Amino acid sequence: MKRELDCRGMACPAPVMQVREILAGEQPTLIAVIVDNEAARENVSRFLAHQGYQVESGELGADFLVTGRKGGGTCEVMGEAELAAVPGPGKKILVMLTSDRIGHGDDTLGAGLMLNFLKTLKEMGPELWRIVMVNSGVKLAVQEADALPVFQELAAAGVSILVCGTCLNHFNLLEKKQVGETTNMLDIVTSLQVADQVINI
Repeated sequence: MKRELDCRGMACPAPVMQVREILAGEQPTLIAVIVDNEAARENVSRFLAHQGYQVESGELGADFLVTGRKGGGTCEVMGEAELAAVPGPGKKILVMLTSDRIGHGDDTLGAGLMLNFLKTLKEMGPELWRIVMVNSGVKLAVQEADALPVFQELAAAGVSILVCGTCLNHFNLLEKKQVGETTNMLDIVTSLQVADQVINI
């Protein structure tokens, strides 16, 4: 069974939620989704891949077409897919970065404090599970950001890094992202549910 879905004009995470609803109710063997921005294209593609679909995407005029074809794999729900990425037993700490600096007042001082904070995160050891960047926090994950080498080191050590696609689009930074997975609010909410502790910066 083939299913077509037009998600143009929908804000995050609506396209992923629409696709999830279709998959839960109809379980199509082929689904074609039209979206109008790169972040939605990445989010829908990743979600379909988590569900066991073979995913292809391409441009469709000014829009994007994401196609998922059901393979032989087992269908997973998003929560289980997120849990599968969690390291073994132990406390799971999620750090939510809502800005590219710490505090208010002097921006140079705030940026320096943030960089020092990020460099010190590795001291949490294996309890540091995931870093989520939203709002201006996404500026820390792009080309030429002072914090980029820190995030690359953390990612290499197994820390999961999620970067808000809507926020990247807002700041016109989607093409400049250098680390982490482009994500949506569904993934973020799921991560908050799974984490044992959330640190908001």
